[in-house]
Amino acid sequence: MKTAYLTHSDYDLHLTPAGHPEQVDRLSVINERLSKPEFNDLHKLTSPMGTNEQVTLCHPESYVNYIKNSCPSEGSIALDGDTHVSAESFNSAMRAVGAVCEAVDLVLNGKAKNAFCASRPPGHHAEKSKPMGFCLFGTIAIAAKYAMKTHRLSRVAIIDFDVHHGNGTQDLVWDDPNIMFISSQQMPLWPGTGFENETGAFNNIINYPLKPEVDGQDLINAYKKEILEKVSEFKPEMLFISAGFDAHKNDPLANLNFSTDDFRIITKLLCEFAANHCKGRVVSTLEGGYDLPSLAECVAAHVKVLMEHAK
Repeated sequence: MKTAYLTHSDYDLHLTPAGHPEQVDRLSVINERLSKPEFNDLHKLTSPMGTNEQVTLCHPESYVNYIKNSCPSEGSIALDGDTHVSAESFNSAMRAVGAVCEAVDLVLNGKAKNAFCASRPPGHHAEKSKPMGFCLFGTIAIAAKYAMKTHRLSRVAIIDFDVHHGNGTQDLVWDDPNIMFISSQQMPLWPGTGFENETGAFNNIINYPLKPEVDGQDLINAYKKEILEKVSEFKPEMLFISAGFDAHKNDPLANLNFSTDDFRIITKLLCEFAANHCKGRVVSTLEGGYDLPSLAECVAAHVKVLMEHAK
């Protein structure tokens, strides 16, 4: 089997103001990098449009309508200080939902070993009824709930290594005993959540704060020594990854010093865990990463490891 790679030109229609870090060029540099011959074995697919049934696994209908009705006919408007929508933003966000759910279907139906979704806007800051941090819908949480509802999985785990805490994902899975959420994040840093005492209604959440200026070895050691052991005790049947690459030393929005190789090692650890505990089932989706050359490098390293584990 192969690694599925899902993306779509509609993501370019989600427009943010000039100078905004979450920009169209993020996917342009990723797709250019993954067009190289070394990625010819990727199973490249176009993201389908998500459905109302999928998005309402995590968000109330009233919130979905709010996002849809907030999109202007031209230009872009701010929903908060960071989060903007333009005319096609709702469709872009719904296609991001469709991508992760299609990725779940591909992996669980045996048509792909694992999958990476290159979509935007990102999702891990969107709470049940609140857009935040460039995010409109909680895509990775939706994917997790979709896997359990549609494919009848009993337990799944979400790993988030974005430099910012996945507050939205935490909100969406807080009271679900069948979803474990593990988030590492720089602290202090926006959004100001992600303390170790935030453990979920069923002790199903692990937060691992990282001090400013540390490199990836801190997180790599934590995975090896404690985090993945706790995940193994949960016995997930599938692994989901919120793949944010803004902990990279070149990223302008934070103060960690991860290297591209750190992300490669982290991805390898997660894929090895999935091979041993989840039949290799992994669905990963893009979150942050705002230095364009570093983003392209890191995604390439991440996807390359997924491909190696799909053979």
